[in-house]
Amino acid sequence: MRFSRLRLLASAAVLLSLASPALAQRVVEGDLQQQMSPAEFKAAGLDTLSPAQLAALNGWLQGKVAAVTADARQQAREEAREEGRQEVIVKNRGFFDFGSNEPITSTLPGEFRGFGKGRTYVLANAQEWEQTDGTTLSAVRKTDPAVSITPGVAGVWYMRVEGVNTRAKVRRTK
Repeated sequence: MRFSRLRLLASAAVLLSLASPALAQRVVEGDLQQQMSPAEFKAAGLDTLSPAQLAALNGWLQGKVAAVTADARQQAREEAREEGRQEVIVKNRGFFDFGSNEPITSTLPGEFRGFGKGRTYVLANAQEWEQTDGTTLSAVRKTDPAVSITPGVAGVWYMRVEGVNTRAKVRRTK
């Protein structure tokens, strides 16, 4: 009977520590006798333990909580590292061969007047792209058109403006 209560208490502490490592660390700091009310301590049957048994139980419980807390911290570090990596990839798409083959989509604020070598296009997402090829397109006027910039082979990018069948080779400058 006494050991089943101990197992129940230990299982509850481990489950609590899995649910919230920071809370569990706070809850089980110190020994169980300090953390529990006298009635709780007695109801759990812990008052029948010798000081050595109580110390062993406290040590075991602290070890379990410390292990779960360390695992949670490691997982949080790995998630933060991956979030940072994804942020770098998104920010630098177009400069390097980062990210997916999905197109970069945005709008071109203001009026679009066609393509011409050396022109700079500033997108609504704050990216700046410069046309590098000699593709020309004149007599086109579009206000705030949607733009799609897709990666090609060997780090080449192509910009297509909605409603226009011509695409121009571009490189990201900012």
